[in-house]
Amino acid sequence: MARRKKVYEGKAKILYEGPEPGTLIQYFKDDAATQQATARATPTDGRGVLNNRLSEFFMAGLNAIGVPTHFIKRINMREQLIRMVEIVPLQVVVRNFAAGDLAQRLGLQEGTALPRPIVEFYYKDDKLGNPLVTEEHIIAFGWASQQDLDDMVALALRVNDFLSGVMLGVGVRLADFRIEVGRIWEGDFMRLIVADEISPDSCRLWDLRSAEGVDAEGQPRDPRPLADVYTELARRLGVLPSNVTHAGKPTLIN
Repeated sequence: MARRKKVYEGKAKILYEGPEPGTLIQYFKDDAATQQATARATPTDGRGVLNNRLSEFFMAGLNAIGVPTHFIKRINMREQLIRMVEIVPLQVVVRNFAAGDLAQRLGLQEGTALPRPIVEFYYKDDKLGNPLVTEEHIIAFGWASQQDLDDMVALALRVNDFLSGVMLGVGVRLADFRIEVGRIWEGDFMRLIVADEISPDSCRLWDLRSAEGVDAEGQPRDPRPLADVYTELARRLGVLPSNVTHAGKPTLIN
């Protein structure tokens, strides 16, 4: 495929003009996305190929159950065709277990099951470290309306149900994850859809097949990240390309 005009380049992906109006081509780089503005992305051979396959698997699965996403189709090993959207400047984080920043903020033991999934919003700004914000901040600064927020929470919880079930089926606990949401217009009607990607770069995953990591009820005793997460997750889900193997760690949610 002929290279098209570059529209945007981030830490882990490059966006190019698509073949049709309202479309883009998303290219997955080997650099890892990072949550911290001061952290450096470290190239890892094959990461982009695996993230492309994994994001395709999750996005296509969501489309199939009626959860709208920007994904149209995978083009090749590193590229997919997506719908052009207006990104809402928020990261939507869903937490099922206490981990990372949440455990530190609230003094919870890492791995504690939460009473119900908790949805948090973070303002997308690397220079500020993507700070946690409240609904009051979001509405006051015009980043989204109250209806948008309600729709994003509903969308995120549907994604959580799907991802949690898929991960549990292959022996993986989904502790938390983040998504980005985009606005699209169909005539005068605007709706919100899942955008960006869903991959190990945006999820915190614990291995339930590690005997020392779970108790008799199957709950994590000492949370253990999924070893070699990109390759192992792709293998368990049946989407591992035969010519790609590598080791690496995911970028975890704060």
